[in-house]
Amino acid sequence: MKLIDGYVRSPLAGLAPWILMAVVNGPGRFEEAVSAALGLSLLTLWVGKRHGVAVHALEAFGVAFFAVLAALGLIAPPDTIRWLEMWAGELSNIALASFAVVTVLIRRPFTLAYAKDATPREHWDSPVFLRINHVISVVWAGAFLLSAAAGAYDDAVLHDNGNFWFGWIIPLAAIIFAGAFTDYYPDRATGESTASWARIFDWLPVFVVVTGVVGWVSDEIPDVLGITLIVVGSVGSAVMRKAFPDQPAKVTDSA
Repeated sequence: MKLIDGYVRSPLAGLAPWILMAVVNGPGRFEEAVSAALGLSLLTLWVGKRHGVAVHALEAFGVAFFAVLAALGLIAPPDTIRWLEMWAGELSNIALASFAVVTVLIRRPFTLAYAKDATPREHWDSPVFLRINHVISVVWAGAFLLSAAAGAYDDAVLHDNGNFWFGWIIPLAAIIFAGAFTDYYPDRATGESTASWARIFDWLPVFVVVTGVVGWVSDEIPDVLGITLIVVGSVGSAVMRKAFPDQPAKVTDSA
């Protein structure tokens, strides 16, 4: 129950349907991908309501977006469906980036709703609290834009829908970075943590190793490059542990 409650109160609840669509979508699978994303969006809203969590703007936006795509899947001609199969990823990321930017411009950053779920009410109007969420929402918008740009290069220039680097690795790295920044920045901005900014990249060495393993095993990259990535990632992980050993992240009073 704690896992489910944590899920519906986190930005992952709003992002999960978009991630699911990206994974499922492909040639001949547009309708299935949209249906799965819409179904997960509606399920998330229902579970959130059962747990007493208010509907967040990102989740409501997701339901509306996937409902429109689902309707297109039913009435659009085959040529349009094929176009959507190719460009759905870029459309989704541009839609997410636009949503994030608009919420920042109207001074209601989309991460604010999730932050309020985990923050006492007396802090909601704090300038620091609001600034933190503006910064985090801008970082997420940047991650969505980078993912859209990588996908557009993949489809328009490489003509390789689902390219290993531009279709998966770069967009995934952008999202993981945004998540790591979201986890790190609030404590740093409020002075509750003195951990180095390098902590935002704790995930990177392991990510490099996994990229090397997956690319090598799947024959998406040459053997030499795969082995090199594994070695570099392993060495990088050791260097990170030595340079930034585990330490208490919170600043506590000496009293």
